[in-house]
Amino acid sequence: MAAQPAERGPEPPGGKRRPHGMLKLYYGLPDSSAENLAGPARGELGGPTDINGPHFDPEVFLTKMRKECPLAHLMDCETDMVKQIRALDSDMQTLVYENYNKFISATDTIRKMKNDFKKMEDEMDCLAANMAVITEFSASISCTLQDQHEQITKLSGVHTLLRKLQFLFELPARLTKCVELEAYAQAVRYYSKARSILHQYQHMPSFRGIQDDCQKIMADLAQKLREKFRDGGSDAKDLAECVELLLQLGEPAEELCDEFLSHARSRLEAELQTLEAELGDGQPLGISSPATDILEFTDRGCNSFVSNMCLVIASYQELFVNREGAGEIALMAHDKLVAFVDGLMGRYFALVERRIQLERGLGDNSLLVRALDRFHRRLQALAKLLPASQAAAEGTEIVVRAAKERIRQYLQALQSFYVDCLTDVRQSLAAPRLMGKDSPNLAELLGTISASILNQIKSVLTYVHLFTAKDITFSNKPYFKGEFCSQGVREGLIVSFIKSICQTARQFCESTGDKGGSTPPALLLLLSRLCLDYETSTISYILTLTDEQFLVQDHSPVTPVTGLCTEAREAAQKLLNHYVKVQGLIISQMLRKSVETRDWITTIEPRNVRAVMKRVVEDATTIDVQVGLLYEEGVRKAQSSDSSKRTFSVYSSSRQQSRYAPSYTPSAPMDTNLLSNIQKLFSERIDIFSPAEFNKVSVLTGIIKISLKTFLECVRLRTFGRFGLQQIQVDCYYLQLYLWRFVSDENLVHFLLDEIVGSTAHRCLDPVPMEQSVIEVICERG
Repeated sequence: MAAQPAERGPEPPGGKRRPHGMLKLYYGLPDSSAENLAGPARGELGGPTDINGPHFDPEVFLTKMRKECPLAHLMDCETDMVKQIRALDSDMQTLVYENYNKFISATDTIRKMKNDFKKMEDEMDCLAANMAVITEFSASISCTLQDQHEQITKLSGVHTLLRKLQFLFELPARLTKCVELEAYAQAVRYYSKARSILHQYQHMPSFRGIQDDCQKIMADLAQKLREKFRDGGSDAKDLAECVELLLQLGEPAEELCDEFLSHARSRLEAELQTLEAELGDGQPLGISSPATDILEFTDRGCNSFVSNMCLVIASYQELFVNREGAGEIALMAHDKLVAFVDGLMGRYFALVERRIQLERGLGDNSLLVRALDRFHRRLQALAKLLPASQAAAEGTEIVVRAAKERIRQYLQALQSFYVDCLTDVRQSLAAPRLMGKDSPNLAELLGTISASILNQIKSVLTYVHLFTAKDITFSNKPYFKGEFCSQGVREGLIVSFIKSICQTARQFCESTGDKGGSTPPALLLLLSRLCLDYETSTISYILTLTDEQFLVQDHSPVTPVTGLCTEAREAAQKLLNHYVKVQGLIISQMLRKSVETRDWITTIEPRNVRAVMKRVVEDATTIDVQVGLLYEEGVRKAQSSDSSKRTFSVYSSSRQQSRYAPSYTPSAPMDTNLLSNIQKLFSERIDIFSPAEFNKVSVLTGIIKISLKTFLECVRLRTFGRFGLQQIQVDCYYLQLYLWRFVSDENLVHFLLDEIVGSTAHRCLDPVPMEQSVIEVICERG
């Protein structure tokens, strides 16, 4: 079977037969394909009839098969076994083919190992023989030199003892020589080596004398070290050496800590006094002076005070805290150091904050940011040396407070700049009027003030953005990544400034007699348009610019854009309503005086239009031009082909006869007041002080409504003669000729002027109206 490799047994029903199945069977590993081996011929699992089991017995298996299985079944079993045998032979042949190179290599390796082991056995035999010879020689030498070895060892011990005794007897002289040469460290080492021996044998007179001499010498040395320690001219290295030697001499560690810190305090306080003196001599506003340059001040403080403080901390820790076996002394020394550092750093921080408060310049603050950055960097180095100190945290708080104060100053600067812009606008509006020139173009003034404020905001954002620059060490602090951007810059600076713009604008709407009473109407109109522009686009642009420059990583609530836009729109609406009211009151004041200062009973027959009416039309035309520079036209109702002629039908003889005839006809069948009241019931109600829309027509309509309503109320308080009624007719017709084009609905002017003439007729002693043709001639001539 093995000679026929091409003949393969059938594959198992579960799929392709896995290779190396015989190896798994050989090593007893489970194989799903092996479970099907022998098929129906498989007997009891693990028994002698289990053809795949370890206890298989061929004779028992065949006997059982002959007894239990029919001939057809036996033939099937034989066929199945033949197939499986061929499959196993095929697997074996495949295994040999696949691993042929490995078998050859393994054979070569085994052959080489046999040769190498033969050589190794020979070498080991040789080595064992040599070791035996060496052992024999060593034993022979040991036996020969045993007596002399004991004698040599004894002599060597005596020699060592004599050398020690010689060192002890020469010790006072050596110590004296070292002190004379200022080799204090060598002297302490000599004494430290002999101190225990001298103490052990101090009961012997000779050793007692040596000990007394050494103690006296070392006492003098300790005194010199203390004097050198207290000397203010010693540097840090000399101080460290003095403390180390004193500790080796057994001086109390707590006293040495106090003396070390006291000496360091005197030097550091002197540096603080120098900084304080420089700060006191500086001029508060002299930012450009080198003596008061905050960057130079910070460099001096960091390079002198903070650097020396770091040296003191490092030296102190090396001497008292980080010494081996310090134990409780290290804890005591560490607590003293923390209290010492926090106390002096607190005084230094107070000076730094005083210097920061002197920064009043509102321009580029790069010097301030660089100074704070260097200040913060040095404190981080100190924090690494002494993590238990609160200096680094307090220094960060100083930087945070400086940033907050800077934002507050920039907010005040923006508010002052805004107020200055308004002052300039008021001067620009007042100057031409005083000199008799035309008023400046409001659109240009609006563009100028808007651009100036926006540029100022961008400049301030640029200045403040320096606090969050990537090369600034404190910019990665949580405050500058979150709260500074959201609550500081966005809310505290930009949002607060926008709110102050609206608040300042609303203050101009105060009642007469307060601040708003002296406000030029043109300024009210300009501010109204400014707030409206902020509502439509500027606020969104500014906040978007702020959010882009300051990537907010804080989730605290912020003012929404819609809220600010609503506030700006309300301010614009209030300003525009107040503008309408002020302009209406100005024209109303002229009309009221013209009515109250005239005797309407004895007046002469009208020959022309009164000058005040011409002034009213001129002012309305001026306001129309003024408002048109800032607001759109607006929507008007459909006009008639000739409104001036058509509106005159209000005063036509036919309508006037029907209205006024009963007032002077004795046989009048109905009271004229009743007719007037009935007519008012069916007329549309006019809201005089309704809010103005943001367009020119609505603004002019509101002003004209207030003016004509005032005219009507003044007429109701007077008594007229025949010519007085006719003069009112002429004036109202003249107003109708020109005012209809300014309002959104010409019927509104018709109604109010009709009311004025009607009220005049009701209060006329001799209500004889003027002919319409005469009125037209007078108005055309006027």
